[in-house]
Amino acid sequence: MSKKFRNVTIAGLPGVGSSTLGINLAKRLGWEYFSGGDFMRAYAIKQGLFDKNNKMHHPATVYSDDYDRQVDYSIRDRLIKDSDLVIDSWLSGFLAQRVDGVLKVLMSCSNDAVRVDRIVNRDNVSVAKAKDHIFEREQKNLGKWTRMYQKEWREWVGQDEIDFYSFDLYDLVIDTYSYDREETLNLVLQKLGRENV
Repeated sequence: MSKKFRNVTIAGLPGVGSSTLGINLAKRLGWEYFSGGDFMRAYAIKQGLFDKNNKMHHPATVYSDDYDRQVDYSIRDRLIKDSDLVIDSWLSGFLAQRVDGVLKVLMSCSNDAVRVDRIVNRDNVSVAKAKDHIFEREQKNLGKWTRMYQKEWREWVGQDEIDFYSFDLYDLVIDTYSYDREETLNLVLQKLGRENV
């Protein structure tokens, strides 16, 4: 059994299957699962920043830069200090840069129509609403984080152009258009050297 990795991060845009992978992987390994999206959603609802009856997720622009940074740094701190964690968050691969012992997984889906269909089925919304939600939210979130994390990008990544989903940042990239959920899970377990768990 490989001891190379003690934590896993899973990053990806909406509809790529990162939450499904995170939950299934944590269950299979017996590790703790943390969803950055679920955590921030609960905070936004508690603070009255987002309607709890809305099944769809909110953009990161509803809360302050300071709070966003505080949560992100707490994730990075846990990756440095703790073990047996599966962290599912849009920026988790970036936050794990230069942290030893973390398997950084990027989930993608090469067919946007499939991503949209997954959101339609998950949240029971129209195709038009799902498209607007996915792409507008991505633009808002990535714009905010690109503005916020210029300094950290230079320190942790050392590249000029910010791209949180550059394949170079990750140990494993999985296109969920080509793999189903069980195959995706097995790819990560193989990378961890834990196929027989």
